[in-house]
Amino acid sequence: MTPNSMTRRAALLSLTALACARPAWAAIDPSRATAFVEQTGNEMVRILNSDAPVERRREQVAALLRRAVDIEGVGRFVLGRWWRQATPSEQQEYLRLFEETLVRNLAGRFGEFQGARFALGRSQQRTEDDVLVTTVVERPGSPAATLDWRVADVGGQPRIVDLVAEGTSLRLTQRSEYSAVITRGNNRVAALLEAMRAQLARM
Repeated sequence: MTPNSMTRRAALLSLTALACARPAWAAIDPSRATAFVEQTGNEMVRILNSDAPVERRREQVAALLRRAVDIEGVGRFVLGRWWRQATPSEQQEYLRLFEETLVRNLAGRFGEFQGARFALGRSQQRTEDDVLVTTVVERPGSPAATLDWRVADVGGQPRIVDLVAEGTSLRLTQRSEYSAVITRGNNRVAALLEAMRAQLARM
């Protein structure tokens, strides 16, 4: 094999790795994204404002999130460049741990919003892959909060690919935190998995 062919092969492998790490998100029409957010938000409010016990409401919110969020795509985005360094078994365990951590965190957070109402704001195409739909969430005794939902087409269906609360992106914040954990752990994805298991044990 010549040096040029070796270089071309290395470049092809790098591009393939990048493609495999990139979530399969596609552009979506803003009106479709808005309708999806409205439907999901209304179902969320119905659950939160029901008379069911808190634990039951959290279970229902968790089930809704698993249907509405592209958990695998977001998880791979969050792991970023480290996805390519993880072994197949590490990738599999990471996605399992990420789903459980994300759903528990969001279900716990939303589960406290009893009495909440939300109103749709504007929707806008922010990137070639997703639409940002703004909502205003109100709940008794608390100031109104702005929550932006990033929605993309995933396998032909609208899915949430990020939540932005008061200007802070959930997926970007998590990506920075996870990368810091791996870096402190001598650039080992295993260090992140250990930290995620410990976090879940504390929940």
